[in-house]
Amino acid sequence: MRPRYLYLVIAAAVLLLGAALAVMVLLPRTHLEVANQPLHFAIIVVTGFLIITLVRYFVLLWLGYLHHVESKTSVDNDERFEPLVTILVPAYNEEAVIQGAIRSLLELDYPAYDVLVIDDGSTDATYARAAELEGYYGRATVRVVSKSNGGKASALNTGIALARTPFVLCMDGDSRLSTGTLRHAMPHFRDSRVGAVAGNVKVTNRRNLWTCLQALEYIEGLNMARRAQGFVRAVNIVPGPIGIFRRDTLASVGGYDSDTYAEDADLTLKLLTDGWHIVYEDQAIAYTEAPENLLDLLKQRYRWTRGILQALKKHSDSLFRPRTRFATWVSLQAMLFEAIAWPLMNVIGNMFFSITALIVGAPIYVMYWWLLLTWLDVAAALHTVAMEEEDLRLVPLAVLYRFFFVTTVDVAKLFATVEELLNVKMGWGKLERAGRI
Repeated sequence: MRPRYLYLVIAAAVLLLGAALAVMVLLPRTHLEVANQPLHFAIIVVTGFLIITLVRYFVLLWLGYLHHVESKTSVDNDERFEPLVTILVPAYNEEAVIQGAIRSLLELDYPAYDVLVIDDGSTDATYARAAELEGYYGRATVRVVSKSNGGKASALNTGIALARTPFVLCMDGDSRLSTGTLRHAMPHFRDSRVGAVAGNVKVTNRRNLWTCLQALEYIEGLNMARRAQGFVRAVNIVPGPIGIFRRDTLASVGGYDSDTYAEDADLTLKLLTDGWHIVYEDQAIAYTEAPENLLDLLKQRYRWTRGILQALKKHSDSLFRPRTRFATWVSLQAMLFEAIAWPLMNVIGNMFFSITALIVGAPIYVMYWWLLLTWLDVAAALHTVAMEEEDLRLVPLAVLYRFFFVTTVDVAKLFATVEELLNVKMGWGKLERAGRI
């Protein structure tokens, strides 16, 4: 790690310890100073929330750091492992980005691989534009097939059936891979217990406040947990833009199912409950185009939330009657917590405490609450940005992250949760792409 990023890790540790000290010293004193019963109760609720948040951050960041150290050590000791791989690119109405995605795949630093584009009954020029690039390119062979529309899961299953290699990489048609993706990901499969490798998804179109906040969210909110889960070999969601699998393993669990709106989460749960280890590789990078306005962002998170809840409901037996190793079971519980409990605590906790403090005329406590949580988010941003040696300009956005961005997204998640419980019908809601890949 370059020195300036190591300094960020140290700064993050200092901030986390400072936040913990503030919670232990200041909040008990606040309890004694407050006589108003509603406000006193609100402070108790907030204290519990802060303690849970602190514990969560400490655990995730520490395990993530151990994963980082382990990854760097294994890179130094690894011999080359380069089996044949087929890259599956499901595409539906991706004419704006499909050629860019294919061209990026031809630049991968890997001896030999296939690229298989599966056009899922597109109504635009996706198939024609992909077919223009079909052929042999030395290290890589590009094939393009077309099928009637059946959804992403159906397209990927078609690709898995047509693949001629022992490993497959599943991605999105609107994504682009880093050149070292396969070279870094494939050595994990020397361990026969590893069934899948989850890659690192990054936002490429950092053009406005919304997309820059999503870039920070992917690094801090998603990869922080994924890196910690990777240390215990129990990543609970292999992201759709980049997942590498043993082809036989996919066949053994029946491939992708189309009965949820989060086929990637559903497949990951099937692999975990079947006993497979799933690891995380932060150097296997997929660049994706994030929603550029608030409405598209909320639609995306609404669909993600409902899909994850559908997958959890489908695998509820494994959640409540553990039949797998302990680390896997804990990872599944974390998925349930992140999907339902965490958004609820964040939205309701903020609202309850803020309203109570303002009603009783004590706005200073709202400021304390905001400062403590912002303190934690800045610490997490420093740590995770350092782990990935990312753009330092993302760190100041942590000041806006929780109360401006996370709360907005969590409200959408709560609506999605309620509608999923009520079985409200929904459509896939494909997002419009600007073609910035």
